[in-house]
Amino acid sequence: MSTPPQVLPGPQAKALIERDAQVLSPSYTRGYPFVIDRGEGARVWDVDGHPFIDFTTGIAVTSTGHAHPNVVKAIQDQAARFIHMSGTDFYYPVQVEMAERLASVAPFDGDAMVFFGNSGAEAIEAAAKLARTYTGRPRFIAFLRGFHGRTMGALSFTASKYVQRKDFFPLVPGITHVPYPDAYRPILNPVGFDDYGERVVDYIENVIFQTEVPPTEVAGILVEPIQGEGGYVVPPDGFFSALRRLCDKYEILLIVDEVQSGMGRTGKWWAMEHWGVEPDIVCTAKGIASGMPLSAIIARREIMSTWVPGAHASTFGGNPVSCAAGIATFDLLKGGLIDNAAQMGAYLVDKLGEIEQRHPSIGQIRGKGLMIGTEFVQNRETRKPAQQLRDRVVDYAFQSGLLLLGCGTSTLRIVPPLNVDQATIDEALPILEHAIARAEEDLLD
Repeated sequence: MSTPPQVLPGPQAKALIERDAQVLSPSYTRGYPFVIDRGEGARVWDVDGHPFIDFTTGIAVTSTGHAHPNVVKAIQDQAARFIHMSGTDFYYPVQVEMAERLASVAPFDGDAMVFFGNSGAEAIEAAAKLARTYTGRPRFIAFLRGFHGRTMGALSFTASKYVQRKDFFPLVPGITHVPYPDAYRPILNPVGFDDYGERVVDYIENVIFQTEVPPTEVAGILVEPIQGEGGYVVPPDGFFSALRRLCDKYEILLIVDEVQSGMGRTGKWWAMEHWGVEPDIVCTAKGIASGMPLSAIIARREIMSTWVPGAHASTFGGNPVSCAAGIATFDLLKGGLIDNAAQMGAYLVDKLGEIEQRHPSIGQIRGKGLMIGTEFVQNRETRKPAQQLRDRVVDYAFQSGLLLLGCGTSTLRIVPPLNVDQATIDEALPILEHAIARAEEDLLD
């Protein structure tokens, strides 16, 4: 049975939201009035004491759940020793230990080196600078509906929603966007390949490289293994192997944005491992430190070793408290949480498939591990997106005690913590299905 609707927001939440409106930027994209007081695992409580199941994890950030005791203890122990000493000027053990851990799981053969930042956008910026340094080339290829951050350099790669770029031109020049291979809603018409991913790569080589961008000027191709903000889009098999061949042919670096899909989220350390393709530079953040601000780029040693002192730095990147949380997170992932993500993800997809059979508004369920998208449509034949219905599902779920977020045009993202158990999934899914049923009653003929 679904949880009965709660009276939301409560008085304390309403009062804080009113205070928030006076002092915080209106650019924040708050979807519904949830005001957190505390969290534990996959559970959170608002300031009025209302309980919720959290299947947002701070946009796939709290990978080990809220307030995991191992992570909390690591933070407390490090904070009691020292909180900050800039790692770009001095040395400290936890930064080295965290870098060693990341290098040990780099998704490519050979030695790896690590640069630390604070956010996913910073990782993208650093990767772009490194690619230009190594190749001596000025230009990049990125993908439509890709999201890579909102700082000016990262925003120049982002092409997810126009509102993110509106009013901020001119952006960084030299970035050309091409279609991402979404076989569910393709942009390109067939041009002789059975695989849509190969058609996209063919378009880059035989259209973009022939008419607009000389390949000898391209430093890197930046791509999300699974598009996040763009709608949790999983590309077809064959795309990344074709993209790797293209990069090798023209000596272009393959840069993967694993900010949302990495660190075990898809049931492997890196989403790229699902396709067996090795990138040259990996960008990671979000789930790397269970909620503490930390990001990194992991690059082949021969690439990062071309940087000289002062080429790039970060005052707070690799902060000792964040690195301590990252080490605790890494050890938990290695100790079984990635396997749990794979198992619980498969279970969740199966159960969502059962729900799909009962609800005509669900057009497609896609994802890997615990990075799952459910796309809502007005009609399965036309696949016309049902954004209003998706938004209403999110609202109704919130009212009944389940936190969810949207992405893309009409996709619901489901990203529980990697240590979620079957009992919690079984508790959450009836709430979700009830929300879908209510939204369908409201909006479908």
